[in-house]
Amino acid sequence: MVGAILGDIVGSVYEFSNIKTKDFPLFCQSSSYTDDSIMTIAVADWLLHKGDLAKVMQYYGKKYPCPMGGYGSSFVQWLNEEYPKPYNSWGNGSAMRVSPVGWYFNSLEETLAVAQETAIITHNHPEGVKGAQATAAAIFLSRHEKSKEYIREFIETTFGYDLHRTCDEIRPTYCFDASCQGTVPEAIIAFLESNSFEDAIRLAISLGGDSDTLACITGGMAESFYRYQMPYDLIKKVETILKPDLWKVVREFRKERHEYFVHPRWRDCSAVNIIR
Repeated sequence: MVGAILGDIVGSVYEFSNIKTKDFPLFCQSSSYTDDSIMTIAVADWLLHKGDLAKVMQYYGKKYPCPMGGYGSSFVQWLNEEYPKPYNSWGNGSAMRVSPVGWYFNSLEETLAVAQETAIITHNHPEGVKGAQATAAAIFLSRHEKSKEYIREFIETTFGYDLHRTCDEIRPTYCFDASCQGTVPEAIIAFLESNSFEDAIRLAISLGGDSDTLACITGGMAESFYRYQMPYDLIKKVETILKPDLWKVVREFRKERHEYFVHPRWRDCSAVNIIR
């Protein structure tokens, strides 16, 4: 899930100041994590320690009430309810937080079921559920060495997204869209078109729109697909930007799923520092 957090941090400064090019600095003085990262970490914490997901998310939302860019108004209300109920959202919040689910389970069926579970506590609209499931499925399939063409065909067949567009075709007219149906397909296309983790992030942000969330969703997929080539300096950058308690959850989650971050040739080597 560190890839999703990286995408969020890099995209944070471009959410309200879109840049329609891949040529931009990955980080600047004001780069920070947003609600995307906080809720991604909340889902990871829930997967690791169980409990009531709504309560876990409310805990993190109240502990970090003013992230860069803030929270959506409906979500703020949900965070402060004693008995929170879903509000039929199709927003991209369900997809932005789901990346840990794609890493955690050993079957696609369970991955899709838990992705739905993480969505429906707020985003119980079919489009909100679909966005979360498609994102988690792409991460799961990448983790299991499926090709990009296989992933494209599975997502199109299962969820009905049109993934045969290109970033160059999307970019000129694409604008801010906080819906799953207007964010998730574009994020997947950026991942499919990329040739590295960094390229995936740059492609996603270059589209414009809801840049931090686009790159967060793309980053989760790209980390899974390019996990053996993830630049160490980018992972360390996440550690320096996140608060220590947030990084602690990221580190614990990576340790829990360490076998997927170590190339097969090194898995029997006790000297490998799997978590870094």
